[in-house]
Amino acid sequence: MVFYKGESGTLLGYDIVRESIAIRQRVGYLAQDPRFYEQMTARETLRFAARFFYAGPTAAIEDRVVEALDLVGLTGKADRPIRGFSGGERQRLGIAQAQINHPDVLILDEPAASLDPLGRRDVLEIMQRLRQSTTIFYSTHLLDDVQRVSDRVAILKQGELIAQAPIDALLAGSDKVTYELTMQGETQAAYTRLTQQPWVSTIKVEALPDRTIWQVAVNDERTAQAQLVALVTADGLVNVIGFGRKQYELEDIFVSLVEEKNHAS
Repeated sequence: MVFYKGESGTLLGYDIVRESIAIRQRVGYLAQDPRFYEQMTARETLRFAARFFYAGPTAAIEDRVVEALDLVGLTGKADRPIRGFSGGERQRLGIAQAQINHPDVLILDEPAASLDPLGRRDVLEIMQRLRQSTTIFYSTHLLDDVQRVSDRVAILKQGELIAQAPIDALLAGSDKVTYELTMQGETQAAYTRLTQQPWVSTIKVEALPDRTIWQVAVNDERTAQAQLVALVTADGLVNVIGFGRKQYELEDIFVSLVEEKNHAS
């Protein structure tokens, strides 16, 4: 692992300049494309990595290797050369190697980006188990993965931090609550009525062959709950077949924040 030198700072209570060796002993790292000695087996690879951290009896090292293989589901392939491993197996071996020292912080760079759906599932399940005892800090562009396994999210645009919050707070959306209505019928008059209401901020329209979907952002949730459907159906020309508060996905939040940043620039 390469640590870039900084002028000052601490990590895990250690000074990054004077105590960098102590930091390395407590941090694990997996690159996006892990590299191995292809002729070595998974067991030999983990044994080799473990010896950098453990000076105790050989039996203790072997126990740690067995534990790591079991964690990532490679016990059955422990003694096969790595050259025959699939992409998902290589990634799982990389995670096993990165956490061989029981790190306090595990840093993963795009851990599932190049994997098929089954490989991604396996890696995310391993991360779910590891997060019970280790802080995992990882980068990815796969927002579904972030939403599945993360407690806290930071969003960067061109290296600038534009948002950082617990994922539940981000998924709650902005100050504006949004309702989604699915309708059939003539909606133009209903649209006009809604746009005249002071509690309606914006209306996004999706017109489909058999129905129309509106996403209505409001700044007064109580009034919206009481009046929204009634206003839409007031003239009897619209049939509301679906109504509810929009559940945000992380992708929605990401796009909104990046677009806001672009408009502010």
